[in-house]
Amino acid sequence: MAAAPNMIEIRGLRIAFNGLEVLRGLDLDVRRGQTLCVLGGSGCGKSVLLKCIAGLLRPTAGSIKVDGDEIVGLRESNLVEVRKKIGFVFQASALFDSLTVFENVAYPVREHRKISEVELAKIVKDRLAIVGLDGTQEKLPAELSGGMRKRVALARAVAADPQIVLYDEPTTGLDPTNARRIDLLIRELQRRLTVTGIVVTHDIASAFAVADHMALMAEGVIHALGTPEEFRTSRDPVVREFLEARLLNVPQVAGLP
Repeated sequence: MAAAPNMIEIRGLRIAFNGLEVLRGLDLDVRRGQTLCVLGGSGCGKSVLLKCIAGLLRPTAGSIKVDGDEIVGLRESNLVEVRKKIGFVFQASALFDSLTVFENVAYPVREHRKISEVELAKIVKDRLAIVGLDGTQEKLPAELSGGMRKRVALARAVAADPQIVLYDEPTTGLDPTNARRIDLLIRELQRRLTVTGIVVTHDIASAFAVADHMALMAEGVIHALGTPEEFRTSRDPVVREFLEARLLNVPQVAGLP
């Protein structure tokens, strides 16, 4: 069977802040329908990579193709069309505090599509049902727990039917039970909506639970790329050091459902 085509292709990506280069010629392919987990130490540029893919940061050099279209160098007006294909789950959820759950989830749909309020309500209800929060439409974010806010952020990210979902540390700050719930939701979204996902995370258990493929960033490039099983059995000293530094038993982690 032929491999799925690439949804995202990155070549020679570079970006610097105040003269300090964070991404140093990074190359990466993400296949359509794949969930890729990007691992790496703090400050290695994982979140910067996501924001470049979403067009929120402009690289100093290199190429990013999203669904075959080059986005580096596009004007802001042209990036709008690209962003319609992308949902983004921010690390701190980034819900609008003054808006209800309904309005938060509806926001990207209102931005990108012209539909009736009846149809909009159906979409919001469906996306909230997927994350187990139908019935919370009239609540404000302040009335929700941290885990619930993350789930609303997931619902919002997929409300406008994106082809790609970018997750920036989706389990950060959650207790183990809610973190595993988010992991299951990421897999469910991939299965039900056939989205391509990139998950940036420090949570090794989460990475092994959700990833089809894994990438380890080091020194501004992708140091290692492979399946969870290939990471689990890797003899690469950089991969081993990163995994073992998390004080987890890697074979047990790889066996998570």
